[in-house]
Amino acid sequence: MFGVLKQYRDDEMRLIKLMVVVQLFTWAFTSNNVSADSVASPGTALQQTKALAEQGDAKAQSNLGLMYANGQGVPQDYAQAMMWFRRAADQGNAYAQGNLGSMYHNGQGVPQNYTKAMMWSRKAADQGLAVAQSNLGLMYANGQGVPQDYAQALKWFRKAADQGDANSQNILGTIYHEGRSVSQDNAQAVMWFRKAADQGFASAQNNLGYMYDQGEGVPQDKVQALMWFRKAADQGDAMAQYSLGLSYEFGYEFGGGVPQDNAQALMWYLIAKTNGETSADNSLQQLKSLATPAQIAEGQRRAREWWAAHPRKIRLK
Repeated sequence: MFGVLKQYRDDEMRLIKLMVVVQLFTWAFTSNNVSADSVASPGTALQQTKALAEQGDAKAQSNLGLMYANGQGVPQDYAQAMMWFRRAADQGNAYAQGNLGSMYHNGQGVPQNYTKAMMWSRKAADQGLAVAQSNLGLMYANGQGVPQDYAQALKWFRKAADQGDANSQNILGTIYHEGRSVSQDNAQAVMWFRKAADQGFASAQNNLGYMYDQGEGVPQDKVQALMWFRKAADQGDAMAQYSLGLSYEFGYEFGGGVPQDNAQALMWYLIAKTNGETSADNSLQQLKSLATPAQIAEGQRRAREWWAAHPRKIRLK
């Protein structure tokens, strides 16, 4: 078995991330008719956001909370973030409610409290916020703040996935692949992995590569597997990087052919090891004992070239 299927982690909940901040930040300022020049200036944006927030504007309050939570234009301050999120959430702002749920889940600015995390996440999820629906699904799957309930988890993941949430689509793929609370169905797994992979979601690209590698839910196709592993690996996905190393170490003579290449395998093992994939170290040491000095040197050179071309793609898990 060469490919490595990346499951969702049971202790991992998506919280406030830079991508979400950018989306909400831009959306809220646009709706308040702030010019693009003002948005581009952090100082001006902060002043205008704070002024609107102090006047009671819920969108501005939510955005100000995001700025404090992420240290965007201000020193990071979870207590200030909580204060502004709560003001916006009390006015019914779904984004602030969802972020309050995330902060209670993480214990950021407040003691960790899964019951309150569930309460605020549900308020946002009931308003249709996809990321909150996904987080609610994770809490049901993990029994955090509620009794563990895979049927409820599936319901909320599907709501988010149907809105195009790539993380939930990837999780649904895993659920169908494993048969958790549903009949095991590799075709459904492939469908959901593909939906997320087509959005550029690295973990789903790795998982789709695995399905092609193993011929689960699709005809076995090592070339397709390699293509999807590469897409994920180039985004920094350590499991996909390890899978590429395995693919090149052993090679394939069928399905279009993937040439055996010790230098290429060493390259990907080195990159995966650096990104924290522990299995890659064992494979790396074993292959080093079989490879020639020239192959080892070439693999190291290629790894250095990849790192130079992908400086921000380190330790994406």
